[in-house]
Formats: sequence, C-alpha cells, structure tokens
Amino acid sequence: MKVTLLGTGTSFGVPQIGCACAVCHSTDPRDRRSRCAAFVETGGGTRLLIDTPPELRLQLVAAGIGRADAVLYTHEHADHIHGIDDLRALSVRHGAALPLYGSRETLDTLRARFPYVVDPSMQPLPGTTKPEGALHEIRAGELFTVGDAEVLPLAVPHGRTTVLAYRIGRFGYVTDAKSVAPEVVEALRGVEVLVLNALFRTPHPTHLSVPEAIVVAQAIGAPQTYLTHLTHDQSHAQLAAELPPGIAPAHDGLAITIAD
Repeated sequence: MKVTLLGTGTSFGVPQIGCACAVCHSTDPRDRRSRCAAFVETGGGTRLLIDTPPELRLQLVAAGIGRADAVLYTHEHADHIHGIDDLRALSVRHGAALPLYGSRETLDTLRARFPYVVDPSMQPLPGTTKPEGALHEIRAGELFTVGDAEVLPLAVPHGRTTVLAYRIGRFGYVTDAKSVAPEVVEALRGVEVLVLNALFRTPHPTHLSVPEAIVVAQAIGAPQTYLTHLTHDQSHAQLAAELPPGIAPAHDGLAITIAD
C-alpha cells in the first residue's frame, strides 16, 4: 500500500494570510502546509482519496495523481470539502459518478452546498462536463469495501461535530479529533502507520494538542506515527526535534509505503 499525504495543515493553511511569523516566512518547504487530505493506493490498485480540501487540484497535480476510485470524507467542515469541484477531472476519467462515502451529516451538507455535484438530475449541457459524485452513507464501526480495500470508519469527537477516522488495512488516519476513545484505540491497534492530528502545544476545545496526540499515539502503538493538521505555531524541524522516537511531523507530499 502507498499513502500520500496531500495536505497536512490546519484550516488556515500555512503560511497564513497576513502573518509575519517565522514559520509563515520559512524557506523550509515542509513548513508550507495546505489543508488536510490523503491518497491511498492499495496493492491491488484501488485508489482512495480522503477529503477534498480547497487546494485539491494543486495537491493532485503535485503528487502526479490523475485517477481515483472513490472519496472518503471525514466530516463536513469547509477545509475538508470545499475543493469538491476539483473532482471534475477525476469523475470524467472515472467515466461515471465518483462514489463519495461519508456520514449522514456530511452527505446532507454536500447535498445542500453542492447539488450540481451530487444530484443526478442535474446533468451538464451537451459538450460540457461537471464533477459528478454518487453519495454512499456509512456508519462508524461498520466495515465496507471499495475494490480490494477494506475500510473501517471510526467515530471521534470534534467539538459539535463527529468526525470519521479510517482504518484501511495497516494504515490509520485520524484527523480533527479532540479525543480518541478506548474502543477506537483498540480498533486501531496493529496499524503500521498512523496519521494523527495535533494542533497546538496547549489544549484546544476541538483538537488534540501535541502532548495529547503523543499519548494517543503511544496507546495505539503504531511503529510510526505522523502528526498532521499542523499550525504555524511550530516549524517542522523544531517539532521533529522535540518528538519521541516513532513519532514525526507530517508534511505535504509525504509518501509512505506500507507492506500488505
């Protein structure tokens, strides 16, 4: 399995608009963080996109990705769905509406904000194209398959919203979590690679802090954990130097190979 972390930044992105801090003006390319997304390709060739952030076109072009078999949504916040229009190139190549998987709340938001994408009655004019997605509701704890990929969605709290984390084989992806319940920790045991959100060094009402994420990562026990959803409060190099063995900051474009 190959995993590419397309975006690893907070909802502001890094650099932030109008910010003069050292990280926002860093020359280290690992400090330039677009909004969170990931791409998973299984050994059997199934291609799964996780979320559609505002920078999606740029992320896919940079990673050399031109096809996907489905999209897995974590939740309905703008930084995770508002690049949905960039699915047009993917759905055209797919030759049909691209399957979009998410919770009922996320799918309801997609219907309300982007009916032209998900309503099959809204067809493009002859000679034109539009992004086309087919909605599939999923529930936390209920395994489903896409191609040869077995996907287990897991519920984590994020303020007033519930986010779906995902386990796909030996890969775990948890973003925008305020906490990770013991049953979710147990469900993620045995993953080889874990991607886990970590916002600030201090507590936050809707996200894990860096110290909290370290505790969760150690409880899950993956040989390698990458921290994502990072802000401009920490440079990549500084955070990497502070983290314990087996835990590292993620960066945009990071490609990870996981044995099947």
